Amino acid sequence: MSRLGRLWRTTTFQLTAIFIILFIVFAIGILGYIAFQSSINIQQTQVRGIERELNRLEREYRRGGTRGLVVAIQRIARGAGPGIYFVADQNGVGVAGNIATVPFAVLDNPGQHTFTYQRDRPFRASDPEAEDTEGVALVRSFILPSGYRLVVGRDIVERRGFAVIIFQAFFWGVIMIVILSIIAGVFTARRVLRRLDAIADTSNQIMSGNLSMRVPVTRRNDEFDRLATNLNAMLDRIEQLMQAMKQVTDNIAHDLKTPLTRMRNKVERALHGEMDGEAARAALEATISESDQLLKTFNALLLIARIEAGAPASAFETINVADMLADLVELYAPVAEDAGLAISADAPKGLELVANRELVGQALVNLIENAIKYAQNGDLTGGRENQVTVRAYAGENRTVFEVADKGPGIPQAERERVLQRFVRLEESRTEAGSGLGLSLVAAVARLHKGEIEIFGNDPGTLVRLSLPGAPPQ
Repeated sequence: MSRLGRLWRTTTFQLTAIFIILFIVFAIGILGYIAFQSSINIQQTQVRGIERELNRLEREYRRGGTRGLVVAIQRIARGAGPGIYFVADQNGVGVAGNIATVPFAVLDNPGQHTFTYQRDRPFRASDPEAEDTEGVALVRSFILPSGYRLVVGRDIVERRGFAVIIFQAFFWGVIMIVILSIIAGVFTARRVLRRLDAIADTSNQIMSGNLSMRVPVTRRNDEFDRLATNLNAMLDRIEQLMQAMKQVTDNIAHDLKTPLTRMRNKVERALHGEMDGEAARAALEATISESDQLLKTFNALLLIARIEAGAPASAFETINVADMLADLVELYAPVAEDAGLAISADAPKGLELVANRELVGQALVNLIENAIKYAQNGDLTGGRENQVTVRAYAGENRTVFEVADKGPGIPQAERERVLQRFVRLEESRTEAGSGLGLSLVAAVARLHKGEIEIFGNDPGTLVRLSLPGAPPQ
């Protein structure tokens, strides 16, 4: 398709064309109205001038009769100007005036008339050499009581010339409006098309695999810049997700390869009879344990995916926070005791939260399990009491959960990274775990429009989970 064809098919150019047509129609209407009203006003001004002349001549007639009127007209007719004056006797023969003849129909029919005439002298005193003495008169005719005919009027050639000038200006004005409007429409459409082409070129490069490309943003801060900014933010998020997906894929491959290899080797040795009965049984039990750990990893991944897909509003209910924390502490008290730790809960009675009970409970379970796991590696010289603390309190329009331990803590530089999937501070990955616990808690926080923060506990770690008091909209 040609450039002009593309330009014509753009919505901007078509809208501009519609606005041009509407503008031209309105402009023609307005200019036509102005021209018409100007002509009417000039005509009305001439009629009022004729009325004033008639009033003056009427006074002359009352003072001097027909003779006085003729003398007055002779005096007035000697001057230059647009006035038309003519007096004829009962037979229509001219007696005085500044025009040679008047059509008999005008003389014999009193009223307003328009006719062509020959001037006795030039129309303007400043142009005595003018040869064009033909004019067009707008007059009022009367039959006096003496039988004489009186004609008084104005030459309207100049008025018609002025009307021609107005309509010529109107015509050329419309032509200029059309031309300038088309130029403006083409310029606007091409400018918009360039911005859209920039977005299309960027999207093509991104689709070809260059995820680092971004839509150009100018300094005009117009609607295209706002669109480009939003698109760039979306592209940044997509690139982050793609990188996270790659990292997750790499971590899954790394975390699954080792246990699957161990499982295969143990099963292979058992099948080839390299083990006695007890050793084979132990190998099978270890294989089941490894399988359970793998299933736990996949279940965690599925749960995170389900959380990020969003939960329906019907899944939210009112939770008694104190009762939920008491149940969790009661459940994990034996586990903590086996690890040489104590665990306690602290929440005000009557504190309630509207949330998904299952997911909030799972998030707190992950935090408690992490606290127990790492607190047993901490310094216990300060005593066993309250080594793991779970508390909840009401914040500003939200409910805050805190799980604290006295373990080795998380370096500040790693506190954001550990919320990602499969991130583990234990790089050798010899300890049990999948690195999904905190990422699941972060997903629960995002689902509830809340947030998760990690602080030092001097020593140890304090994880704060803040959730709004109402379900997200």
